[in-house]
Amino acid sequence: MPAKVQEYRSLLVSCYVLNFIVYLHIIILTIMQIYIETPRLILRDWKEEDIPAFAHMNADPHVMEFFLNPLTAEETFAFYQRIQKEFQTYGFGLYAVERKKDHAFMGYTGLHQITFDVDFAPGIEIGWRLGHEYWGHGYAPEAASACLEYARKQLDIKELYSFTSLPNLRSERVMQKIGMERMKEFDHPLVPADHPLCRHVVYHINLR
Repeated sequence: MPAKVQEYRSLLVSCYVLNFIVYLHIIILTIMQIYIETPRLILRDWKEEDIPAFAHMNADPHVMEFFLNPLTAEETFAFYQRIQKEFQTYGFGLYAVERKKDHAFMGYTGLHQITFDVDFAPGIEIGWRLGHEYWGHGYAPEAASACLEYARKQLDIKELYSFTSLPNLRSERVMQKIGMERMKEFDHPLVPADHPLCRHVVYHINLR
């Protein structure tokens, strides 16, 4: 076979491969659903590319100050899998939060079934966790407020809860900013009774 013909065929194959990769990328972007948009944020499906930043956030002692322990990379991946499973089961879950101006993965905000033994379960909680570098800019209440409206208008959810340990005043302020009302304090059944983070506060909002 002449060298030029072989070169032409190789070039043609390369073009086909490149076009196929571009086509797959377009399909992936099409399948990835955007659920909510705000002036600065996108709440969307998760991508595998989010996992390293998610693991970094969950290992940050600032972010995990009011949790029992930071998460290992393996624990973060298991968490990611649980999030995906909840979307498949209920059609909602903890949405990945992306900043519009630079497409940075910031953390999550969304909805989660309350499964532990407490008197306001079964129910649905709204929760958030953003990387430390995104604190102090109003991103958490912006995402959470939009998520409330989405739950009200698109998911027809009647009420939501949110809770945190008593020392976590930052998270409690977000609950207040988005219009939730303080219900009561309770001991979290999954936290040891003698642990300083055992005592929690729960907030509630009626969406009807």
